[in-house]
Amino acid sequence: MNAVKPWYLSKTIWASAVTFAVSIVGLLGFSAETIDQQSLVESVMQIVTALAGLIAIVGRFNADSRIS
Repeated sequence: MNAVKPWYLSKTIWASAVTFAVSIVGLLGFSAETIDQQSLVESVMQIVTALAGLIAIVGRFNADSRIS
């Protein structure tokens, strides 16, 4: 893992950014007014957070270069 790539090409960075964004949206109380807002928002955030975490883990294991 000696090759260097720009930070914006890192899957780990992007997955972590998505995880962070979803967490902030949850803290800000994002809701959908027309549907059962509490369960919808909670479900979507849990799914996105889980997927972002999984992508971060898989991305790190599959990485073949360092980020700069």
